[in-house]
Amino acid sequence: MAAPSAALSCEDFAEFQELLRVMRTIDDRIVHELNSKLPTASFEGRIDASQTCKQFYQSLLEAHASRERIIKGCIAQTSSVVKTLQEERAKSLEDLALLKKLRKEQTKLKLMQSELNVEEVVNDRSWKVFNERCRLHYKPPTSQ
Repeated sequence: MAAPSAALSCEDFAEFQELLRVMRTIDDRIVHELNSKLPTASFEGRIDASQTCKQFYQSLLEAHASRERIIKGCIAQTSSVVKTLQEERAKSLEDLALLKKLRKEQTKLKLMQSELNVEEVVNDRSWKVFNERCRLHYKPPTSQ
């Protein structure tokens, strides 16, 4: 599953989470996909399991890399906003609206950073399933 082509806005955390949810479909459906695409012993001659596993491996790599880019990009963008707001706040300590905006951005930043942990768990689970189902059919390059 490729990354959505629409430009990502890191402004709205709910939109950010929805995008990640959609992009994690490949990971959510990995057991079903591998069960439906890999042959049982009686059908082994009809399907090229090594090619199927290789293609799935590439799809997982691409999905994981694009999600990581999006998450880290939004973290960088939100960190920049937080830094700017902190600098403004230092100049104007009485501005409560600015303080409220700063707190909101700091919370959003923490939530985005927690998505890196979620991503690690999702990826680990997917690689475990992939290795269980494909280890006999495909050996990924060791440099990955």
